[in-house]
Amino acid sequence: MSFDRLEHNPAVMGGRPCIKGTRVTVGTIVGQLGGGVTRERLLEMYPYITSADIDQCLQYAAMRSEELEVEVSFHTDVA
Repeated sequence: MSFDRLEHNPAVMGGRPCIKGTRVTVGTIVGQLGGGVTRERLLEMYPYITSADIDQCLQYAAMRSEELEVEVSFHTDVA
């Protein structure tokens, strides 16, 4: 899947994924929606983003939530 509406730039918002050309993070969009803010209200709050941007934020978050986390143990013992 291509996320052509999103970008990771270390100089913008600490490298968190943002909607291209903005400082609006994927986490902001997903968090607002999860908190009950409607899509319509998001588009009013951020008039420079589109409904397609919101869709891609949700797709990205869904993809990331399916990633497996593998616990890695570190040994500090030196033999």
